[in-house]
Amino acid sequence: MSQATRILLSLVAGLIGGIALAAFAPALVDPAASVAQPIGTAWLNALQMTIVPLVVALLITGVAATAEAAQAGRLAARAIALYVALLVASATAAAVLTPLFLRIVPIPAASAASLRAALVGHETVAKAPPLGQFLAGIIPANIVKAAAENAFLSLIIFALVFAFAMTRIAPEGRALLTAFFTAVRDAMLVVIEWILWIAPVGVFALALVVGARAGTGAFGALVHYIAIVAGVGAVVSLAAYPLAVIGGRTGLGAYTRAVLPSQAVAISTQSSIATLPAMIEGASALGVPVATSGVTLPLAVAIFRATGPAMNLAVAIYVATWFGVTLTPAVLAVGIVVATLTSLGSVSLPGTISYVSAIAPIASALGAPVAPLGLLVAVETIPDIVRTLGNVMMDLAATLAVSALSARPTDDRG
Repeated sequence: MSQATRILLSLVAGLIGGIALAAFAPALVDPAASVAQPIGTAWLNALQMTIVPLVVALLITGVAATAEAAQAGRLAARAIALYVALLVASATAAAVLTPLFLRIVPIPAASAASLRAALVGHETVAKAPPLGQFLAGIIPANIVKAAAENAFLSLIIFALVFAFAMTRIAPEGRALLTAFFTAVRDAMLVVIEWILWIAPVGVFALALVVGARAGTGAFGALVHYIAIVAGVGAVVSLAAYPLAVIGGRTGLGAYTRAVLPSQAVAISTQSSIATLPAMIEGASALGVPVATSGVTLPLAVAIFRATGPAMNLAVAIYVATWFGVTLTPAVLAVGIVVATLTSLGSVSLPGTISYVSAIAPIASALGAPVAPLGLLVAVETIPDIVRTLGNVMMDLAATLAVSALSARPTDDRG
């Protein structure tokens, strides 16, 4: 049984157990919650303690690898520039679409209130300061203090500056620092694997409290969450078709046929790497030279997750709206920047790991609580299918666009 399945079953079992407890033995709800709530809180704390070192290590190694790839040649540099532009567009789409979807289909009020009351550690972050104070506070005066206070935007800026500075030093020093942060990243991933191994216990404890206090409305709220986040991902995924047609100068029917095998593999495996052979074959069928697809597609799989910024920001916006956090255009703009940057560090990680490491900094930047992510990660299976599907579609479409930009003849793509 996969890890995601175990966590999902634990969520369902906890919710049903809590609902049954409230219905048939209401006197036991408080005693059960007094035991389950500390267990769930301890698991959440264990999950959150890994976020700061993991995010910093991922950003430094990810940006360093991206900069190194960009120096490998003009084709790689052109592909990376397109990927970054698409990541920004993806996050911007979420900033527009998620509030719109939530306005059209609001979060069920009763369920949201019950879940807010049931979740532990749901305090919101302090309200955003005035713009001038905010801009001054972005640059950390004390990086250790910023880490202790989970000031993710300051940490991200420091990590970016540090990563780009690494590219300017001697190769020996750069290799040493890269190896160090790679080792930190790998060690934190091992710790997270241990924490996720006991995730069914933590999620069950959280869900038991939520089910007992929120009742059957918890199921409706979670279904609503899945629909909103997956809907945002689906819209971003569909943007692959105009990108292929307009940017890649490809016929709609030809692209649809070429991407179909990759879509089938993506749905069945939820892995972009597993779709790489199918994507290379699809690109070849569309007339993209192997010299191009052989560089851009592996590069896309390694550093490009088109749906990541959109769906990660959508989750953070959903949680912020759920807990009544006011999202001004300026705050959403910060969310777009953080969502774009953290997606560069989340590539090639399992969904349950990248979910927390990528979304926690965005939620913090928006002023939304991080604790609900411990519950929402349990229902990531369906959104993760949409994520992988969209990533594969955009990988192939972006390859077509890079091929067209490179002015390589692709006659047989109509």
